[in-house]
Amino acid sequence: MAKPDTPTAADLPLDRTLTYRLHLLHKLSDQESQQAYVKDAGLSMSDGRCLTTIGTFEPLSVNTLARYANLNKGQASRAAQALVEQGLVRKQGDAEDGRGVTLTLSPAGRKVWVKTMAMVHRRNQEIFGCLTAAEQRQLGAFLDRLIRHNEKI
Repeated sequence: MAKPDTPTAADLPLDRTLTYRLHLLHKLSDQESQQAYVKDAGLSMSDGRCLTTIGTFEPLSVNTLARYANLNKGQASRAAQALVEQGLVRKQGDAEDGRGVTLTLSPAGRKVWVKTMAMVHRRNQEIFGCLTAAEQRQLGAFLDRLIRHNEKI
């Protein structure tokens, strides 16, 4: 149920809703990020997202990769295989689950990961640089709270 001070549909046009604006920011930032992944790392956006996710959280299963990279399992599996074929990721059988695999970066993948993470940090600054450091921390806290709330739904 909405809080008493929450605007109703009659009070708030679509383009002023939070979900609309979050989607718009996502769309605007993704367009530039797609180009940056290709330019800076020679990777598609989903390959780049998977590479940065594997490098940050390795070792990972494909299921965990999909969850952390915000992709479905098929997308994560295809991206992981493409990264394996490029020599950037190693895929080994999972010792605990004979059907599963474990993904880690190769030495070449680690070098690309460093470049790609620098691009991610640069993109974050480009997107959020209009906010002060304190405002960025506050926005981060709000986003964390919204994520926790929506994971429960």
